[in-house]
Amino acid sequence: MAIKTIRITTAEALVRYLIAQRTIVDGTNVPLFPGAHGIFGHGNVTSLGHSLETHRDTLPVWRGQNEQGMGLAAAAFAKASRRQQIMVCTTSIGPGATNMVTAAGVAMSNRLPVLFIAGDTFTTRLPDPVLQQVEHFGVPSTTVNDAFRPVVRYWDRITHPAQILSSLPQAVATMLDPGDCGPAFIGLPQDVAADAFDYPESFFETTIHESPRPRPDRGQLARAVEMLRSAKRPAIIAGGGVHYSRAEAELAAFADKHGIPVVETVAGKSSLVASHPRYAGPVGVTGAEAANAVVRDADVILAVGTRLEDFTTGSWTLFPAETHFIGLNAARFDAIKHRSTPLVADAREGLIELGEALEDWSTDTSWTENATRLRGELDVFVNGRIADDGVWPPSYAQLVGLVHNSATEEDYVLTAAGGLPGELNINWMSKAVASFDCEYGYSCMGYEISGAWGAAMARPRGEVFAMVGDGSYLMMNSDIYASVLSGHKMILVVCDNEGYAVIERLQTSQGGASYNNMLSDSVGTGTGARVDFAAHAASMGAVTFEVHSLAEFADALTKARQATSTAVIVTKVRAKDFTEGGAFWQVGVPEVSERASVTAARASMDKGLKDQRPGI
Repeated sequence: MAIKTIRITTAEALVRYLIAQRTIVDGTNVPLFPGAHGIFGHGNVTSLGHSLETHRDTLPVWRGQNEQGMGLAAAAFAKASRRQQIMVCTTSIGPGATNMVTAAGVAMSNRLPVLFIAGDTFTTRLPDPVLQQVEHFGVPSTTVNDAFRPVVRYWDRITHPAQILSSLPQAVATMLDPGDCGPAFIGLPQDVAADAFDYPESFFETTIHESPRPRPDRGQLARAVEMLRSAKRPAIIAGGGVHYSRAEAELAAFADKHGIPVVETVAGKSSLVASHPRYAGPVGVTGAEAANAVVRDADVILAVGTRLEDFTTGSWTLFPAETHFIGLNAARFDAIKHRSTPLVADAREGLIELGEALEDWSTDTSWTENATRLRGELDVFVNGRIADDGVWPPSYAQLVGLVHNSATEEDYVLTAAGGLPGELNINWMSKAVASFDCEYGYSCMGYEISGAWGAAMARPRGEVFAMVGDGSYLMMNSDIYASVLSGHKMILVVCDNEGYAVIERLQTSQGGASYNNMLSDSVGTGTGARVDFAAHAASMGAVTFEVHSLAEFADALTKARQATSTAVIVTKVRAKDFTEGGAFWQVGVPEVSERASVTAARASMDKGLKDQRPGI
């Protein structure tokens, strides 16, 4: 029997294939690829752009203002949807493509699925060099799209129409794999995109995908159970993998039944609601001293879905060398870090089977009570930080407290680089699971606004609050207009401390002089000039508020919630009032210097490194 085929272009086949992919979210059959972010240029508008327009009702394209921004929005969408749906990003060749590389890095470091599709040069090379082509004299097959190779899990350049028959399923499988999940890249040369081919009709049949949930190996499970049963002071570190596995309920039940305190990484924050009896707080450099004290004293740590980055581990000074780790992770790479006993499995299924094997075992009540006492100290500390001291401008913590007070269980808060991650990580007490996003894997300035746009697309209920510093705002702000244009509302809080204050703090705390971070110590004759953020946001269609007291700020939050489109609240904030974290962090301080302050800082750094856990 002859295989039925249909003769269409490569670009058309790509679009039809993406539309045919479906998934189940909360019992409902929905598109795996619900939409795309796109900026068209000569490398993608005439073929891929034509096909996307033809199918605009089933694969809508949201117009981006900057290619990096739309990639960041796609990454935030994936985070907010807990990796259940995937956005597509398409650009032309050249600068459009390379603008997306940073966004790909964000998705890669945070293990988030995004499908990047960029135009590419002609495979025939007959018209070379084409507009925007960067020529490599000794390697003519290299284009700027090769820059994506280090920042994606799957990379391919389609040089013949038939290749998408194998490439697209592999890209989708990679993005859905819990262990290898990350962004995928497809380079689509201009001639190949336009070429026709006889594709099998079966290639476009509807496929319903379910993310695989690997179960733990019996031997690994037995070793993990033995370690926990022998533990006197066990603790759990909850990472982003808890969210991606949608294992929050299982984590809460496991911790409660076995009496084990839970601390959260930045990516894992809101794995538990703050009112859960086993919640001990945020861990690491941007964590709280009370929470760090729990893991510092623990003898066995169950690390669930975390890649154990330096901000979580205090550059590996937070844990004594004798602390034992169990790495419950879908990725083998993460499960074996720092001599961990691996438990390679889906977080939800791993917790279920681990709990069943432990039966009625629970830790000693004195250890549980100690964690509860430390959690009480955290509450006292946070309440002191967010309290109104009657001084203007306010601290970050005071602003976080007011946003938190106004938020409901359906709301979502988001931030990224600078001082705000530490402020939110410590001072925000989660009211609902999966309600928090701090992009700190790549610590990407500019994520805040674009990310809020993407998160708003993923969340049909509640408000999306984004807290952003003036530095990140100036770096990337055009997606305020994108959110207005698309109708995806967010509430943006712009905290103006007149510079890159958190990096200035690092600069001076390590013995350096304040230079080129605060506006006041930058080079130039216009250092007294200031941006009117409220007017700027208003020019992009946002409802804006500029406040001059905490009472005005609280009132603006109420009015922003009542607004029907994106609202921006602008406030001054103290430049040097930060909530202190509770862990050491290794940075590169000069070994020799003519500055006594730098020499002293290096001595302090060397002293801290004496507690660093060996990386073997």
